[in-house]
Amino acid sequence: MEQLNIVGKRSGEGFVAHKAMLVVALLRAIADRVIIMDITLGRSELLGYLRALGGSNIVKVIPDASASGSQTNGHKRLKVICGSNTSYLGDLDWIGEKTPLTLCDVRVSPNNSVKPNIGASELADALNRVLPFTAKDDARPILQCVNFIAKEGKLTLVSADGFRLATISLDFDDGEGQALINAGELRGVANALRRAKRARVSFEPSGESLDGMKLVIDTELIRYKWVSVQGDYPDYGKLIPTEFNCLASFDTVEAIKAVNSLKAIADAKAYPIDLTIGDGKMVMANPDDKGQAELVADTDGEGKIRLEGQYLAQALKACGGMVEFKLANSYSPTLFSVNGYQLVVMPMLIDYSKEQERADSEAKAKAEPVAEPVAEKTTKRSRKAVTT
Repeated sequence: MEQLNIVGKRSGEGFVAHKAMLVVALLRAIADRVIIMDITLGRSELLGYLRALGGSNIVKVIPDASASGSQTNGHKRLKVICGSNTSYLGDLDWIGEKTPLTLCDVRVSPNNSVKPNIGASELADALNRVLPFTAKDDARPILQCVNFIAKEGKLTLVSADGFRLATISLDFDDGEGQALINAGELRGVANALRRAKRARVSFEPSGESLDGMKLVIDTELIRYKWVSVQGDYPDYGKLIPTEFNCLASFDTVEAIKAVNSLKAIADAKAYPIDLTIGDGKMVMANPDDKGQAELVADTDGEGKIRLEGQYLAQALKACGGMVEFKLANSYSPTLFSVNGYQLVVMPMLIDYSKEQERADSEAKAKAEPVAEPVAEKTTKRSRKAVTT
C-alpha cells in the first residue's frame, strides 16, 4: 500500500494543493488505483487529466455535496476546481475490470518532513541489483521475496532463485529489523527512488501476528508500506564461497559484448559459455568451437568453468564497471563481487578431464593416418565370419 504525502491546505472536507505537486506524486506512484477522500480513480488517467488542466497552478479538490442521486447513479464524486475549470470525478472513474488491484492513498498535510537515514539513489541501485535474481516459481514463495535485514550498522538486501544468490549491504545505523517482501510488489520502486530527494527505511510491527513486521520506505512525496511474508529465509551466508584458486578482474562492458557475440552464433535459446582464465586474459568460448572472444584481465591463478550464457549476461549487467570474478574449480559456485555487492552463480556441471581425453584422442587419430583399404577388407571378413 502506498501513501502519497501531498503538502497543501485543508479546505473543509477537501484540500488545496499545487497541481505540479500532485502530478509529480502520481508520476512516482506505482499503484494503478488512487484513493482520494474515499473516491477511487485510475491513476494513469487521473495523471493525464491533471496535466491537461489549465488556468491555474493551484487545484482545489472537495466532495461534491450538490449532486443528486440521479446525477451520480448513487456514487459519490469529487469536485475539482482549477482556475476557471470545474470538473466532477466519480467513484471508480477510469477503473476497468482489468485494472490491477493496487492502491495508493492521498494524504494532505501542511508539511511533510522526512529525516533521511539512507541514500535514495543507493537504495534504488541496490534494489535493481537483487530483483532480477528472485525466483519466478510460485511453488517457492520465500525465494520470490527480497530479504531486507537491518543489523549491526548495515541494511542488507538478499535474493536467490536456487541457481543464483545476490547480496548487497548499505550503511544503515538506525535500528534493526527484518522483512520478506515479494519482488512483484517492489517493481517500479527503484525508479521512483531515483527521483526522490530523501529516503528513510524503517521496520514496524504489522499487527497481524506477534512477530509480524512491516517494511516502510518514506520519501518526501510517497510512503511505501509492505507486510512481510511469513516464513524463514535460507541461511544464505553458508552458500557464499570463501575459498578460491583463481581470480580475474575485468571490464563488464567488454565482457557483455563478448557474451552477445557468442549468443548470436548459438544454435538454441540456451547458450553455455566456457570461461578460461590465466596469463592475464579471460577467454569466453562456445563449447561447440563455433567462436570465442578474448578479454584483457588481471588474473591470479588459472581456471576453467562453464556458465549458462543468460545467467552470465545478467550477472555482468548487475555488477557493472570493473568486477572481480572468483572460482575454486569447474563444479563449485563462482562469485562475482563489486563494491559490497556479491553474486553467486552455479556452474553448468561438466567433466573437463573427459573432454580433454576426448580432445587428445581426436588429435591422436588425426596424427596417425589410417589404411582405409585394409580396414574395409578386415570389416568384410568379420561380417562373413559372423554370418556363417
